[in-house]
Amino acid sequence: MDVMAQIDSAAALLAPVIRRTPVVASRVLADRAGHDVWLKCENLQRTGSFKPRGAYNRIANLSAAERVRGVVAASAGNHAQGVAWAATSLGIESTVFMPVGAALPKLVATKAYGATVHQVGETIDESLTAAHEFAAQTGATLVHPFDHPDIVAGQATVALEILDQIPDVGTVLVPTGGGGLLAGVAVALRERAPHVRVVGVQAADAAAWPDSLTAGKPVRLEQMSTMADGIAVGLPGEVPFAHIADLAPDILTVDEEALSKALLLCMERAKLIVEPAGAAAVAALMSCTPAELGLRGPVCAILSGGNIDPLLLTRVIGHGLSAAGRYLAARVTISDRPGSLGRLLAELGRTGASVLDVAHSRTGAWLAIDEVEVLLTLETRGPAHRDDVLTALADAGYIVRVQD
Repeated sequence: MDVMAQIDSAAALLAPVIRRTPVVASRVLADRAGHDVWLKCENLQRTGSFKPRGAYNRIANLSAAERVRGVVAASAGNHAQGVAWAATSLGIESTVFMPVGAALPKLVATKAYGATVHQVGETIDESLTAAHEFAAQTGATLVHPFDHPDIVAGQATVALEILDQIPDVGTVLVPTGGGGLLAGVAVALRERAPHVRVVGVQAADAAAWPDSLTAGKPVRLEQMSTMADGIAVGLPGEVPFAHIADLAPDILTVDEEALSKALLLCMERAKLIVEPAGAAAVAALMSCTPAELGLRGPVCAILSGGNIDPLLLTRVIGHGLSAAGRYLAARVTISDRPGSLGRLLAELGRTGASVLDVAHSRTGAWLAIDEVEVLLTLETRGPAHRDDVLTALADAGYIVRVQD
């Protein structure tokens, strides 16, 4: 069976069980891109990401003997939930290995979908090693998150839906980790709409694909550090690599600031909760110029997942507000005399900044005996207003240190 036949077979198999997720227009991104922009909302998929497409397709194609032995997977969250849901839906036992630091909501959800969960190791690579050992000992089938033809075919059904929903689509932006989604989308579009430009987007601090494509084989990253754990994959898969190397879609990277801004924009303007990895395509639209992206319109940005830990969401929102110039934390040195704080706050009042929090410190080694440091948390209206506030404080004679 050729690849497109596998994809069509997956689409028929998934149609009764997988949600046909909506596409939502984004005017703010369209204004920036110079083309109509649509968001493909896989964050609204079953289990909160695109992962059940590949997981269900892989597990449903197991033989009767393989089903009896169950399945095993390793994941930090999204694939774990996809495998647990798919296996339970098909009446098959599932075991999932997750890192010790996996987000609590993803851990709880994976158990709720019916999987037996073991937390092993600090990284997904260590969890995957444990999953391989479990498979060897028990005969369970390892359901890899991206490195299998059935997984790629299942993820490719996202592209088929996009073509139905946006028939004249010209560019598709795809969050990219191990490569299963990018490979599936690229293959399906080459066969059904070869004029469509496909762009993979990686987190800059977890970007294994550029070096791997240059080397002509998957190359493992020595280290990764990104809030986008859903696409933090150190070694691309062999199966996705073969497709991506052949089709040669462009791979772009986005930094942590761009990811946090994108997550904030999805919340504020599109009213969508998206995890950092899921917002990577939006981050590219926000941080790269249309020329850098090589856009052909209309544009579709895939929101690949929405499973974000509320604690991380709180931190990312704060980071996003700061990056957008709408949040300012600063230390200001003032005289330790009655009325000094009042004068500082009056100066801030004249700038129009909203004071969220005030804290005093008299213990800094850099402070004179008659000085106090005030830690201010302010809400500002954007980068220009933020700069105006800092200028006003400096002009009034205050020593200001901006906090990251």
